[in-house]
This record gives sequence, structure tokens and C-alpha cells, in this order.
Amino acid sequence: MKKSTVIENFSNPIETVWNIVTDNTAYAWRSDVAKIALSDDGNSFTEFTKDGFETQFTITVKSPYERYEFDIKNKNMSGHWTGIFSKDGFGTKITFTEEIEVSNPIMNLFVKAYLKKHQATYVADLKKALGK
Repeated sequence: MKKSTVIENFSNPIETVWNIVTDNTAYAWRSDVAKIALSDDGNSFTEFTKDGFETQFTITVKSPYERYEFDIKNKNMSGHWTGIFSKDGFGTKITFTEEIEVSNPIMNLFVKAYLKKHQATYVADLKKALGK
């Protein structure tokens, strides 16, 4: 299993950052996502990339303004994502960790770089959504 963590500080209030990250109905700020389909109960969702690739997510923890976690699964990998939110003065500190296991041994050689790139894109998009 490969693990990657990104830590970032924002001057925005924790409520603002939390609401943007956890609102799966408002995903236009995500440059890598074409569509998100939500389950009826809101406990799972499917993301579709602009190329049509789909990944399923099952929310396992949602403690407002503190912790957001979900399991991840698609045809190439499975894993878990943990988002920790904490107040940092008047702003917010995020610590997002992805742990992924891939089924293809060749892909395993590149998954760490993929995770880093994916996290960098997510944080860059989040900064734009927060007006940074």
C-alpha cells in the first residue's frame, strides 16, 4: 500500500474550507472531475473524470469541521482517504492522506507519483475555490 500526505494552510475559516471539500453536489471547482453522482442516502458517491473514468467512494467518517474519511475503489485500485481539518489562528490547516493499493504490479511503480500529482491538483483547485 502506498501512502501520500499533503498539508496546507488557508486563511479562510474552517467552516468555509469544510463546506467546499465535503459538498459533493458542488464540484465545478474540481478541474479533474466532470461529474459526481450521489447515492440516495448521501453515504457514497461516484466521481467521473473528464475521460469518463469512474471511481466509487464510500464515506466512513464525517465529523463536521474535524474529520472526513472515505474508502476508494475503481478497477485499478482501492484504498482510503482521510481529511483532517483544524483551526490555525483565524484560518484552517488541512492534512489529507491517501493510502492506495493497486492491482497491477507495473502501476505500483507509479502510484506514489500519481498520488502526489493528484493531491497537488486538488489543493491548487481548492485554493482557487477559496479565492487564493
